Amino acid sequence: MILVIDVGNTNTVFGLMNGLEVHTTFRVSTIARTTDEFGILMLQLFAHKGLAVADIQGAIISTVVPSVLYEVQKACRRYLNCDAMVVGRKLKTGIKVRTDNPREVGADRIVNAVAAVHKWGPPIVVVDFGTATTFDCVDENGDYVGGAIAPGFKISEEALFSKTAQLPRVEVSRPPTAIGKNTVHAMQSGLFFGYVGLVDSLAQRCQAELGGSPKVVATGGLANLVATESAVIEEVDAYLTLRGLALLFERNSK
Repeated sequence: MILVIDVGNTNTVFGLMNGLEVHTTFRVSTIARTTDEFGILMLQLFAHKGLAVADIQGAIISTVVPSVLYEVQKACRRYLNCDAMVVGRKLKTGIKVRTDNPREVGADRIVNAVAAVHKWGPPIVVVDFGTATTFDCVDENGDYVGGAIAPGFKISEEALFSKTAQLPRVEVSRPPTAIGKNTVHAMQSGLFFGYVGLVDSLAQRCQAELGGSPKVVATGGLANLVATESAVIEEVDAYLTLRGLALLFERNSK
């Protein structure tokens, strides 16, 4: 099995992959940890599922939090006996990044694009619901041409709660109606239906600028919730980023 590690701003996901199939996943908070803390954490998670270090044949890391990369890499070397690949360090991706400054593009966005092109083909728009909601666009030639970044659900909810005196913290979910009959439902309506509108509008603009008939696909924690109401999201793959990492490991192991 291959260990894929997706370090996000809020959570870090460890995935054990058999090819492109997900064997199991673990989600932990992204916080500063020492090499030994990362190593012991991984060993404990694996042991919980009855897995041994010998089961791990290699590892690959994608991170948008550079400050934790060194410790995660070193933990893989010390505790798993493998040198983890790192997305962005001269790995072959199979797609060209045609933006003003390719180095600015987050590793996770490239990974998502790689996985989406492999699974559905170009042109395509990938919407990833994470701490931020990102829109990643691949043209008909299979080139990554850019996208959009919007505040995520949780950021929007936190801002609404922290910047107002009388509004409560609410769960992000679909309210029964758009017209809220109480404060909680009114806030949920603004967050949920407002966010669906944001996603659909931005995705449609991306589709129009790409030309052709780009498929819109979604991944991330709230992808399934938004997809139920969205007019443009056609496919949801909660493990798209992990599959992309597995693909990149495969392409760079030959």
